[in-house]
Amino acid sequence: MRKPLLVAVLSLLSLTACKNPSTPAGYVGYLTRGAIVGKASYVGLQTGPTSFGLSWLVSVMNVSVTPFSYQEDFSGENAVLTKDKLMVSFRAHTIFRVRGDRVKEFVEQYTTIGEGPNQVQVAFGNYLKEPLRTEIREAVAHFDAFPLNENIGRISTELTRWAQEKTRDTPFEVMNVVVGNLQYPAVVAQAVSNKLAVTQDLETRATQVEIARKDAERRVVEAEGIAKATQIIQQRLTPLYIQHEAIEAQKAMVGSPNHSVIYIPVGPMGVPLVSTLPAPVEKR
Repeated sequence: MRKPLLVAVLSLLSLTACKNPSTPAGYVGYLTRGAIVGKASYVGLQTGPTSFGLSWLVSVMNVSVTPFSYQEDFSGENAVLTKDKLMVSFRAHTIFRVRGDRVKEFVEQYTTIGEGPNQVQVAFGNYLKEPLRTEIREAVAHFDAFPLNENIGRISTELTRWAQEKTRDTPFEVMNVVVGNLQYPAVVAQAVSNKLAVTQDLETRATQVEIARKDAERRVVEAEGIAKATQIIQQRLTPLYIQHEAIEAQKAMVGSPNHSVIYIPVGPMGVPLVSTLPAPVEKR
């Protein structure tokens, strides 16, 4: 009786110890084989989506290799003092991931199997949190408060380059470090607002001056045109030219059937003269 019972127990243990470790998409599985007596041993890596197959005492620790965002707030007591001694608040985002081909190193040197689903963020924070925080503070403190907003892109680029060099020989791959949501103290914000208002007013006045200058140039051109036209007309208004124009006008009226023309040859060569006569004086 004892022998069949022992066989049954061993068979049951074999069935319960056999597993089919699977790894979903976006993860790399770290496979280990356990032992009834002794330590577990490393088996290999598997990239999801996949499964290892039914195996004796084999288990998997799945590590996400998709990008994560690590956020650091610099506000309140953590605000940064700028070069001109003003406190500014902002937020830094670091986009990173675990390199798929270095998951073994990540599990064995940067985390533990029992750290749970947030293992990547925890491990990254443990490794880079303080150095990155110090580097960000120094980068921002290098500038005065007012030019800081104009140099956010430059600061982010330099921090990204620094973080990539820092993690070059680690399982972590930093893709981007972005500094944003910059906030000045109330007094500085008001000063910035006043400066912008003054700048806009100056730009408006400069535009108005330019419009007035263009308008003055236009009037000068018009006046020059009128002066030239007057000069040309004065040069043409000779007695012979006026007589010619008068004769042409008379010829045009003669050909018109709608009115009668009476010629009063009182001028030279029979051309009528037009003049203003003084008003008659009433006799008392």
